[in-house]
Amino acid sequence: MKDIRLFRSSRGAHLFVVDGSRVYDLDTEAAARVERALSGADEGAARALLNTLDLDASGRGGRISRRPLPPPPLRAISLNVAQTCNLACHYCYADEGRFGGRARMMSREVAEAAIDTLLREAEPGATVVVGFMGGEPLLNRDVVHHATRYAARVGTAAGRRVRFSITTNGTLIKGEDAALFSEFPFTVQVSVDGPRAVHDAARPTHDGRGSYDRLIAGLQNFEQGRRPRHLSGRVTVTPRTGDLASILDHLLGLGFDEVGFAAVLVSPSPSMAFSHDDFATFLSRMIVCGERALARMLAGARSGFANLETALVELHRGSHRPYPCGAGAAYLSANAEGKLYACHRLVDDAAFSMGDVRRGSDLAARSRHLVVSHVDRMEPCRDCWARYLCGGGCYHEVRLRGRPGCDYIRGWLEFCVRAYVEVSTAHPEYFGDPELLANPTIAPLI
Repeated sequence: MKDIRLFRSSRGAHLFVVDGSRVYDLDTEAAARVERALSGADEGAARALLNTLDLDASGRGGRISRRPLPPPPLRAISLNVAQTCNLACHYCYADEGRFGGRARMMSREVAEAAIDTLLREAEPGATVVVGFMGGEPLLNRDVVHHATRYAARVGTAAGRRVRFSITTNGTLIKGEDAALFSEFPFTVQVSVDGPRAVHDAARPTHDGRGSYDRLIAGLQNFEQGRRPRHLSGRVTVTPRTGDLASILDHLLGLGFDEVGFAAVLVSPSPSMAFSHDDFATFLSRMIVCGERALARMLAGARSGFANLETALVELHRGSHRPYPCGAGAAYLSANAEGKLYACHRLVDDAAFSMGDVRRGSDLAARSRHLVVSHVDRMEPCRDCWARYLCGGGCYHEVRLRGRPGCDYIRGWLEFCVRAYVEVSTAHPEYFGDPELLANPTIAPLI
């Protein structure tokens, strides 16, 4: 049934109501009645039963509107400051940041105009995020440093709180960069695929040498009190990656606050991209990581497993949405020339063009995007119980690959809902950390 899901944890039986991401505990009798109603595939009977249990699963509370959302105020913008890279990763979907075009760098003037657009189109008093992307953004170090200080200064003058993020391969981090990331509220996400052998096999330099040692040298600049507000590792997983738990342990041992995994769906090398058959193994390996992380949480410690932490925090908020992320809604991305696109994965794709930094975002284009992208208009998404957590999948991946990972997504989210019940029951204070709940994610939960 598309609007509810019965599941069990170590705490008993529970009902997940899709609209509102609500979780109800069920006693043995109620669980048996719900299970019988669902097994009969009689949606009407199931709804009638829920009404007798005083559980509203109809969506009448207006939590999710079937109408497409109007474009919200901007909340985040990423600047593709260097559309080129110093590495030659075998799976790179972005053509080293060139996206099929030529290598180029963003100017200070374009970066300032992008920040001005974000501040102008954000809500008064809002906290906004300026992100730096590539390619490898630190190839354009001057603009990263200049834009950070500019955004902090004009943001304060405009009454906006500005936070920052950068996604980097870590090999070019210098002491001056670490000092910048420590001085301002930065989330630094480092692309790293595991121990030396695993990392070097996937992420070589242009001359074919490994990049792991250069990455470690870059991370060492975060010592001596120059740590960013948040340091995360992002592991790109291919069918060749192998065991994930050992990679998670290794990277947490390097000092990352959290580590997350993302499967490759789009790659110039077909052997690097997941097929439908690869996802079952990926799910089993993710759940091994999840079970270990859950044990740490139940012991009262942070897990460091970003995929699980993100999902649990969003479930605690009751997050539910008809879109996979903020792309084209509260989030846009600027290419090196200042043209705006729905997100950093869709840079230079004319189908997702949404204005430019000098004239501002294109509200009509953003509106059209939100109309066609509503998950209740998608097939087969509209009949899936996970649709308001998944949102229909990454626009870039769906455009190029379709949706080969739906069974994985459902399996992973069912594990996350179970884990949420167990953690919130055993340690309700776990979700009282204001830093943990500070910023709603603009990324998928998967």
